[in-house]
Amino acid sequence: MKDLIIAIRIFIVLTIITGVLYPLVVTGIAQTAFKNQANGSLIVRNGQVVGSKLIGQQFDDPKYLWGRPSATGPVPYNAAASSGSNLGPTNPALKEGLEGRVKTLKDADHGNSKEVPTELVTASGSGLDPHISLDAAEYQLSRISKARGIQESSLKELLSKVTEQRTLGLFGEPVVNVLQFNLALDNNMKTE
Repeated sequence: MKDLIIAIRIFIVLTIITGVLYPLVVTGIAQTAFKNQANGSLIVRNGQVVGSKLIGQQFDDPKYLWGRPSATGPVPYNAAASSGSNLGPTNPALKEGLEGRVKTLKDADHGNSKEVPTELVTASGSGLDPHISLDAAEYQLSRISKARGIQESSLKELLSKVTEQRTLGLFGEPVVNVLQFNLALDNNMKTE
């Protein structure tokens, strides 16, 4: 009986430490030192939350930059169902999906003879990627230029302003946050 009482006391003390005190301390530090990140890195425009810097969104209008496809279900970029497609390389559905995405990209920009970047037709492991590579963004500039009636050189200038460089100048590759680029497009370059 004595051992049972000691075990219950230890259980109560550890529950208070790990279930109450520790989460309160970590939350307090996060809210103080990293408030934006701790609250989801939300992007707010005109008092409305339009998205997060951390989770991609579906764009299919030719006048916007398109991100990586999302394999989350039941809707694209569903943060509650983060997942990849899990289709193997011999699965016919994978081949059909890739061919369909390439056709969609080519149909949206008939004059573009560049090779379609792989990331624009393949979903990521999480299905939530908010970023694409600089190459994938540049591939789409001719389509956006035609759809908006804006010089491609102006779009390249805007792209250079929103491109996120390597972490610490060493790690990763330069990337473009699709939502932030599209918001910058709407704010800085109205369709003529």
